[in-house]
Amino acid sequence: MFSRTDERPIARWWWTVDRVLLGAVLALILGGLVLSLAASPPVAQRLGLDYFHFVKRHAMFVIPAIALMIGVSMMDPRQIRRSALVVFLVGIVLMILTLWVGPEVKGARRWISIAGFALQPSEFVKPAFVVLVAWAFSERMKRPDMPGDLMAILLLVAFVGLLVPQPDFGQTMLAVMVWCALFFAAGMSWLWIFALGGMGIGGILAAYTLVPHVRERIDRFLDPQSGDNYQIDTAIESFVHGGWLGRGPGEGTVKQSLPDSHTDFIFAVTAEEFGIIVCLILVAAFAFIVLRGLTRAVNENDPFLKLAITGLIVLFGLQSVINMAVNLHLMPAKGMTLPFVSYGGSSILSLAYAMGMVLGLTRRRPTAKPVLYDLPGPKAMSGGNTGARPA
Repeated sequence: MFSRTDERPIARWWWTVDRVLLGAVLALILGGLVLSLAASPPVAQRLGLDYFHFVKRHAMFVIPAIALMIGVSMMDPRQIRRSALVVFLVGIVLMILTLWVGPEVKGARRWISIAGFALQPSEFVKPAFVVLVAWAFSERMKRPDMPGDLMAILLLVAFVGLLVPQPDFGQTMLAVMVWCALFFAAGMSWLWIFALGGMGIGGILAAYTLVPHVRERIDRFLDPQSGDNYQIDTAIESFVHGGWLGRGPGEGTVKQSLPDSHTDFIFAVTAEEFGIIVCLILVAAFAFIVLRGLTRAVNENDPFLKLAITGLIVLFGLQSVINMAVNLHLMPAKGMTLPFVSYGGSSILSLAYAMGMVLGLTRRRPTAKPVLYDLPGPKAMSGGNTGARPA
Protein backbone atom coordinates (compact mmCIF):
# COMPACT_ATOMS: atom_id res chain seq x y z
CA MET A 1 0.00 0.00 0.00
CA PHE A 2 2.79 2.42 0.98
CA SER A 3 6.52 2.02 0.57
CA ARG A 4 8.63 2.04 3.72
CA THR A 5 10.75 4.75 2.15
CA ASP A 6 7.71 6.97 1.56
CA GLU A 7 8.11 10.08 3.73
CA ARG A 8 4.56 11.36 3.40
CA PRO A 9 2.68 11.71 6.74
CA ILE A 10 0.03 9.14 5.74
CA ALA A 11 2.77 6.61 4.87
CA ARG A 12 4.60 7.20 8.13
CA TRP A 13 1.29 6.79 9.99
CA TRP A 14 0.53 3.52 8.18
CA TRP A 15 3.87 1.93 9.13
CA THR A 16 3.76 3.06 12.77
CA VAL A 17 0.10 2.58 13.75
CA ASP A 18 -1.11 -0.67 15.34
CA ARG A 19 -2.84 -2.01 12.24
CA VAL A 20 -4.22 -5.04 14.08
CA LEU A 21 -5.99 -2.85 16.65
CA LEU A 22 -7.14 -0.49 13.89
CA GLY A 23 -8.59 -3.41 11.92
CA ALA A 24 -10.42 -4.75 14.98
CA VAL A 25 -12.03 -1.36 15.69
CA LEU A 26 -13.05 -0.89 12.04
CA ALA A 27 -14.57 -4.40 11.99
CA LEU A 28 -16.56 -3.53 15.12
CA ILE A 29 -17.78 -0.28 13.55
CA LEU A 30 -18.94 -2.06 10.38
CA GLY A 31 -20.52 -4.84 12.45
CA GLY A 32 -22.42 -2.21 14.42
CA LEU A 33 -23.81 -0.82 11.17
CA VAL A 34 -25.14 -4.27 10.24
CA LEU A 35 -26.70 -4.76 13.69
CA SER A 36 -28.27 -1.30 13.47
CA LEU A 37 -29.93 -2.40 10.24
CA ALA A 38 -31.48 -5.29 12.17
CA ALA A 39 -32.52 -3.43 15.31
CA SER A 40 -33.57 0.12 14.42
CA PRO A 41 -36.29 -0.06 11.71
CA PRO A 42 -39.10 -1.13 14.12
CA VAL A 43 -38.30 1.85 16.38
CA ALA A 44 -38.44 4.25 13.42
CA GLN A 45 -41.75 2.72 12.33
CA ARG A 46 -43.27 3.17 15.81
CA LEU A 47 -42.21 6.83 15.79
CA GLY A 48 -43.71 7.44 12.37
CA LEU A 49 -40.32 8.00 10.71
CA ASP A 50 -38.81 6.58 7.55
CA TYR A 51 -38.27 2.84 7.98
CA PHE A 52 -34.47 3.17 7.66
CA HIS A 53 -34.24 6.56 9.41
CA PHE A 54 -31.90 5.42 12.20
CA VAL A 55 -29.85 3.21 9.86
CA LYS A 56 -29.17 6.17 7.57
CA ARG A 57 -28.24 8.41 10.48
CA HIS A 58 -26.03 5.69 11.95
CA ALA A 59 -24.20 5.39 8.61
CA MET A 60 -23.98 9.17 8.40
CA PHE A 61 -22.12 9.27 11.74
CA VAL A 62 -19.84 6.32 10.92
CA ILE A 63 -18.05 8.16 8.07
CA PRO A 64 -16.95 11.22 10.12
CA ALA A 65 -16.22 8.93 13.08
CA ILE A 66 -13.68 6.93 11.06
CA ALA A 67 -12.16 10.15 9.72
CA LEU A 68 -11.96 11.56 13.26
CA MET A 69 -10.35 8.38 14.60
CA ILE A 70 -7.68 8.33 11.89
CA GLY A 71 -7.05 12.06 12.21
CA VAL A 72 -6.55 11.89 15.99
CA SER A 73 -4.35 8.78 15.65
CA MET A 74 -1.89 10.88 13.60
CA MET A 75 -1.27 13.19 16.57
CA ASP A 76 1.74 12.82 18.83
CA PRO A 77 1.27 12.47 22.63
CA ARG A 78 1.74 16.20 23.25
CA GLN A 79 -0.91 17.11 20.68
CA ILE A 80 -3.26 14.50 22.17
CA ARG A 81 -2.85 16.04 25.63
CA ARG A 82 -3.55 19.50 24.29
CA SER A 83 -6.61 18.37 22.36
CA ALA A 84 -7.90 16.63 25.49
CA LEU A 85 -7.56 19.85 27.48
CA VAL A 86 -9.48 21.83 24.85
CA VAL A 87 -12.22 19.18 24.55
CA PHE A 88 -12.53 18.94 28.33
CA LEU A 89 -12.88 22.71 28.85
CA VAL A 90 -15.35 23.17 25.99
CA GLY A 91 -17.29 20.09 27.12
CA ILE A 92 -17.54 21.35 30.70
CA VAL A 93 -18.92 24.69 29.50
CA LEU A 94 -21.49 22.89 27.33
CA MET A 95 -22.46 20.62 30.27
CA ILE A 96 -23.14 23.73 32.36
CA LEU A 97 -25.26 25.20 29.58
CA THR A 98 -27.11 21.89 29.23
CA LEU A 99 -28.43 22.21 32.78
CA TRP A 100 -29.99 25.57 31.88
CA VAL A 101 -31.05 25.41 28.24
CA GLY A 102 -30.96 21.69 27.40
CA PRO A 103 -34.26 19.94 26.66
CA GLU A 104 -35.59 17.59 29.31
CA VAL A 105 -35.83 14.01 27.99
CA LYS A 106 -37.18 11.30 30.31
CA GLY A 107 -36.49 13.50 33.33
CA ALA A 108 -32.86 14.24 32.42
CA ARG A 109 -31.03 17.19 30.86
CA ARG A 110 -28.06 15.69 29.04
CA TRP A 111 -28.29 17.11 25.52
CA ILE A 112 -27.84 20.50 23.92
CA SER A 113 -28.79 21.47 20.37
CA ILE A 114 -25.97 22.90 18.22
CA ALA A 115 -26.71 23.71 14.56
CA GLY A 116 -29.66 21.32 14.66
CA PHE A 117 -27.57 18.48 16.05
CA ALA A 118 -28.44 17.08 19.49
CA LEU A 119 -25.07 16.83 21.25
CA GLN A 120 -24.39 15.05 24.55
CA PRO A 121 -21.33 16.93 25.89
CA SER A 122 -20.55 14.40 28.64
CA GLU A 123 -19.76 11.76 26.01
CA PHE A 124 -16.88 13.87 24.68
CA VAL A 125 -15.69 14.94 28.12
CA LYS A 126 -15.19 11.29 29.16
CA PRO A 127 -12.13 10.42 27.02
CA ALA A 128 -10.62 13.89 27.53
CA PHE A 129 -11.12 13.51 31.29
CA VAL A 130 -9.28 10.16 31.23
CA VAL A 131 -6.26 11.60 29.39
CA LEU A 132 -5.99 14.60 31.72
CA VAL A 133 -6.24 12.42 34.83
CA ALA A 134 -3.55 10.13 33.38
CA TRP A 135 -1.34 13.19 32.81
CA ALA A 136 -1.87 14.39 36.40
CA PHE A 137 -0.97 11.01 37.91
CA SER A 138 2.02 10.58 35.58
CA GLU A 139 3.41 14.00 36.54
CA ARG A 140 3.19 13.03 40.20
CA MET A 141 5.08 9.81 39.41
CA LYS A 142 7.83 11.76 37.64
CA ARG A 143 7.98 14.63 40.14
CA PRO A 144 6.84 13.82 43.71
CA ASP A 145 6.56 17.54 44.49
CA MET A 146 3.91 17.92 41.77
CA PRO A 147 0.34 17.98 43.26
CA GLY A 148 -0.85 15.46 40.65
CA ASP A 149 -3.22 13.64 43.00
CA LEU A 150 -4.95 16.89 43.94
CA MET A 151 -5.30 17.85 40.27
CA ALA A 152 -6.80 14.44 39.47
CA ILE A 153 -9.28 14.80 42.34
CA LEU A 154 -10.32 18.28 41.14
CA LEU A 155 -10.87 16.92 37.61
CA LEU A 156 -13.08 14.17 39.02
CA VAL A 157 -15.08 16.61 41.17
CA ALA A 158 -15.60 18.96 38.20
CA PHE A 159 -16.84 16.17 35.92
CA VAL A 160 -18.96 14.25 38.42
CA GLY A 161 -20.31 17.48 39.88
CA LEU A 162 -21.97 18.20 36.52
CA LEU A 163 -23.09 14.62 35.83
CA VAL A 164 -25.11 14.21 39.02
CA PRO A 165 -27.48 17.20 38.45
CA GLN A 166 -28.38 16.00 34.93
CA PRO A 167 -28.88 13.30 36.43
CA ASP A 168 -26.65 10.63 34.83
CA PHE A 169 -25.63 8.12 37.46
CA GLY A 170 -24.50 5.56 34.91
CA GLN A 171 -21.86 7.91 33.50
CA THR A 172 -21.00 9.01 37.04
CA MET A 173 -20.30 5.44 38.09
CA LEU A 174 -18.26 4.83 34.93
CA ALA A 175 -16.15 7.98 35.45
CA VAL A 176 -15.45 7.11 39.09
CA MET A 177 -14.50 3.51 38.23
CA VAL A 178 -12.07 4.60 35.51
CA TRP A 179 -10.58 7.23 37.82
CA CYS A 180 -10.04 4.60 40.52
CA ALA A 181 -8.46 2.24 37.97
CA LEU A 182 -5.99 4.96 36.97
CA PHE A 183 -5.24 5.76 40.60
CA PHE A 184 -4.58 2.07 41.23
CA ALA A 185 -2.33 1.80 38.15
CA ALA A 186 -0.41 4.88 39.33
CA GLY A 187 0.54 3.08 42.56
CA MET A 188 -2.05 4.13 45.14
CA SER A 189 -1.44 3.12 48.77
CA TRP A 190 -3.58 0.66 50.74
CA LEU A 191 -4.89 3.56 52.81
CA TRP A 192 -6.31 5.14 49.65
CA ILE A 193 -7.76 1.80 48.55
CA PHE A 194 -9.76 1.43 51.77
CA ALA A 195 -10.71 5.12 51.78
CA LEU A 196 -12.00 5.07 48.21
CA GLY A 197 -13.80 1.78 48.82
CA GLY A 198 -15.57 3.28 51.82
CA MET A 199 -16.49 6.45 49.90
CA GLY A 200 -17.81 4.34 47.03
CA ILE A 201 -20.07 2.34 49.32
CA GLY A 202 -21.17 5.54 51.04
CA GLY A 203 -21.96 7.15 47.67
CA ILE A 204 -24.11 4.21 46.59
CA LEU A 205 -26.00 4.23 49.90
CA ALA A 206 -26.52 8.00 49.66
CA ALA A 207 -27.82 7.72 46.09
CA TYR A 208 -30.14 4.88 47.11
CA THR A 209 -31.47 6.89 50.06
CA LEU A 210 -31.78 10.33 48.48
CA VAL A 211 -32.54 9.69 44.80
CA PRO A 212 -35.87 7.93 44.09
CA HIS A 213 -34.84 7.11 40.51
CA VAL A 214 -31.77 5.18 41.70
CA ARG A 215 -33.71 3.47 44.50
CA GLU A 216 -36.39 2.26 42.09
CA ARG A 217 -33.85 0.75 39.69
CA ILE A 218 -31.95 -1.04 42.45
CA ASP A 219 -35.19 -2.31 44.01
CA ARG A 220 -36.41 -3.61 40.64
CA PHE A 221 -33.09 -5.36 40.12
CA LEU A 222 -33.13 -7.04 43.54
CA ASP A 223 -36.89 -7.77 43.45
CA PRO A 224 -38.29 -7.96 39.89
CA GLN A 225 -41.84 -8.00 41.29
CA SER A 226 -41.42 -4.58 42.93
CA GLY A 227 -41.83 -2.55 39.74
CA ASP A 228 -41.96 -2.39 35.97
CA ASN A 229 -39.19 -4.50 34.38
CA TYR A 230 -40.69 -4.62 30.91
CA GLN A 231 -37.53 -3.84 28.94
CA ILE A 232 -35.33 -6.20 30.97
CA ASP A 233 -37.87 -9.03 30.78
CA THR A 234 -38.25 -8.49 27.04
CA ALA A 235 -34.46 -8.50 26.59
CA ILE A 236 -34.14 -11.80 28.45
CA GLU A 237 -36.91 -13.18 26.26
CA SER A 238 -34.78 -12.29 23.20
CA PHE A 239 -31.97 -14.54 24.39
CA VAL A 240 -34.41 -17.39 25.00
CA HIS A 241 -36.02 -17.04 21.57
CA GLY A 242 -32.72 -16.73 19.73
CA GLY A 243 -31.00 -19.81 21.08
CA TRP A 244 -27.53 -20.65 19.76
CA LEU A 245 -28.05 -19.83 16.08
CA GLY A 246 -30.79 -17.18 16.17
CA ARG A 247 -34.02 -16.87 14.23
CA GLY A 248 -32.37 -15.24 11.23
CA PRO A 249 -31.78 -11.63 10.11
CA GLY A 250 -35.03 -9.66 10.17
CA GLU A 251 -36.97 -12.53 11.79
CA GLY A 252 -36.90 -11.22 15.34
CA THR A 253 -40.18 -10.37 16.99
CA VAL A 254 -39.17 -9.09 20.40
CA LYS A 255 -37.62 -5.93 18.91
CA GLN A 256 -41.08 -4.92 17.71
CA SER A 257 -42.03 -4.10 21.30
CA LEU A 258 -38.63 -3.20 22.80
CA PRO A 259 -38.54 0.64 23.06
CA ASP A 260 -34.73 1.04 23.10
CA SER A 261 -33.85 -1.87 20.83
CA HIS A 262 -31.54 0.31 18.70
CA THR A 263 -29.59 1.81 21.62
CA ASP A 264 -29.38 0.29 25.10
CA PHE A 265 -30.75 -3.13 24.13
CA ILE A 266 -29.20 -3.82 20.72
CA PHE A 267 -27.27 -6.72 22.27
CA ALA A 268 -30.59 -8.45 23.02
CA VAL A 269 -31.76 -7.96 19.42
CA THR A 270 -28.47 -9.49 18.25
CA ALA A 271 -29.14 -12.52 20.43
CA GLU A 272 -32.62 -13.14 19.00
CA GLU A 273 -31.78 -12.69 15.32
CA PHE A 274 -28.19 -13.94 15.14
CA GLY A 275 -27.96 -16.22 18.15
CA ILE A 276 -25.75 -16.62 21.19
CA ILE A 277 -22.79 -17.69 19.03
CA VAL A 278 -22.69 -14.29 17.30
CA CYS A 279 -23.07 -12.62 20.71
CA LEU A 280 -20.02 -14.55 21.90
CA ILE A 281 -18.11 -13.44 18.79
CA LEU A 282 -19.09 -9.85 19.61
CA VAL A 283 -17.88 -10.30 23.19
CA ALA A 284 -14.62 -11.76 21.85
CA ALA A 285 -14.15 -8.69 19.62
CA PHE A 286 -14.50 -6.36 22.61
CA ALA A 287 -12.19 -8.56 24.68
CA PHE A 288 -9.57 -8.61 21.91
CA ILE A 289 -9.53 -4.81 21.66
CA VAL A 290 -9.23 -4.47 25.44
CA LEU A 291 -6.46 -7.06 25.78
CA ARG A 292 -4.58 -5.68 22.78
CA GLY A 293 -4.71 -2.18 24.22
CA LEU A 294 -3.66 -3.25 27.73
CA THR A 295 -0.77 -5.28 26.28
CA ARG A 296 0.49 -2.22 24.45
CA ALA A 297 0.11 -0.15 27.64
CA VAL A 298 2.18 -2.60 29.66
CA ASN A 299 5.02 -2.39 27.13
CA GLU A 300 5.23 1.41 27.33
CA ASN A 301 7.96 2.98 29.48
CA ASP A 302 6.58 6.50 29.66
CA PRO A 303 4.18 6.83 32.65
CA PHE A 304 1.79 9.10 30.76
CA LEU A 305 1.51 6.75 27.79
CA LYS A 306 1.03 3.77 30.10
CA LEU A 307 -1.71 5.42 32.16
CA ALA A 308 -3.50 7.16 29.28
CA ILE A 309 -3.75 3.99 27.18
CA THR A 310 -4.85 1.99 30.22
CA GLY A 311 -7.53 4.52 31.16
CA LEU A 312 -8.99 4.81 27.65
CA ILE A 313 -9.09 1.04 27.22
CA VAL A 314 -10.67 0.55 30.66
CA LEU A 315 -13.29 3.17 29.72
CA PHE A 316 -14.06 1.30 26.50
CA GLY A 317 -14.16 -2.10 28.22
CA LEU A 318 -16.26 -1.06 31.21
CA GLN A 319 -18.85 0.63 29.02
CA SER A 320 -19.13 -2.55 26.95
CA VAL A 321 -19.47 -4.76 30.02
CA ILE A 322 -22.09 -2.51 31.64
CA ASN A 323 -24.28 -2.48 28.51
CA MET A 324 -24.14 -6.26 28.05
CA ALA A 325 -24.64 -6.91 31.78
CA VAL A 326 -27.80 -4.77 31.79
CA ASN A 327 -29.14 -6.74 28.80
CA LEU A 328 -28.57 -9.97 30.72
CA HIS A 329 -30.05 -8.54 33.94
CA LEU A 330 -26.73 -8.92 35.75
CA MET A 331 -26.88 -5.35 37.09
CA PRO A 332 -29.49 -2.59 37.49
CA ALA A 333 -30.66 -0.92 34.27
CA LYS A 334 -28.84 2.21 33.18
CA GLY A 335 -28.75 4.02 29.87
CA MET A 336 -25.36 3.22 28.36
CA THR A 337 -24.59 2.45 24.74
CA LEU A 338 -22.67 -0.55 23.42
CA PRO A 339 -19.52 1.01 21.89
CA PHE A 340 -19.71 1.44 18.09
CA VAL A 341 -22.79 -0.83 17.94
CA SER A 342 -25.63 1.14 19.53
CA TYR A 343 -27.19 4.06 17.66
CA GLY A 344 -26.13 7.49 18.87
CA GLY A 345 -24.13 10.19 17.13
CA SER A 346 -22.43 11.61 20.24
CA SER A 347 -21.51 8.12 21.43
CA ILE A 348 -20.00 7.01 18.11
CA LEU A 349 -18.01 10.22 17.60
CA SER A 350 -16.70 10.34 21.18
CA LEU A 351 -15.66 6.68 21.06
CA ALA A 352 -13.91 7.32 17.75
CA TYR A 353 -12.05 10.18 19.44
CA ALA A 354 -11.09 7.89 22.34
CA MET A 355 -9.88 5.04 20.12
CA GLY A 356 -8.06 7.54 17.89
CA MET A 357 -6.12 8.63 20.96
CA VAL A 358 -5.34 5.00 21.80
CA LEU A 359 -4.04 4.40 18.27
CA GLY A 360 -2.02 7.62 18.42
CA LEU A 361 -0.48 6.83 21.81
CA THR A 362 0.43 3.26 20.82
CA ARG A 363 2.17 4.18 17.56
CA ARG A 364 5.77 2.97 17.22
CA ARG A 365 8.23 5.78 17.71
CA PRO A 366 11.97 5.76 16.97
CA THR A 367 14.25 5.50 19.97
CA ALA A 368 17.63 7.08 20.20
CA LYS A 369 20.39 4.65 19.25
CA PRO A 370 23.65 4.59 21.23
CA VAL A 371 26.60 6.19 19.45
CA LEU A 372 29.20 3.55 18.57
CA TYR A 373 32.81 4.54 18.23
CA ASP A 374 35.42 2.61 16.25
CA LEU A 375 38.12 2.43 18.90
CA PRO A 376 41.72 1.98 17.82
CA GLY A 377 43.38 -1.36 18.39
CA PRO A 378 46.64 -2.00 20.24
CA LYS A 379 48.79 -1.42 17.14
CA ALA A 380 47.14 1.91 16.40
CA MET A 381 47.69 3.02 19.97
CA SER A 382 51.35 2.11 19.69
CA GLY A 383 51.67 4.04 16.47
CA GLY A 384 50.97 1.20 13.99
CA ASN A 385 48.77 1.80 10.98
CA THR A 386 45.62 -0.35 11.37
CA GLY A 387 43.27 1.78 9.29
CA ALA A 388 40.97 2.50 12.27
CA ARG A 389 39.65 5.97 12.98
CA PRO A 390 40.87 7.50 16.22
CA ALA A 391 38.23 7.90 18.91
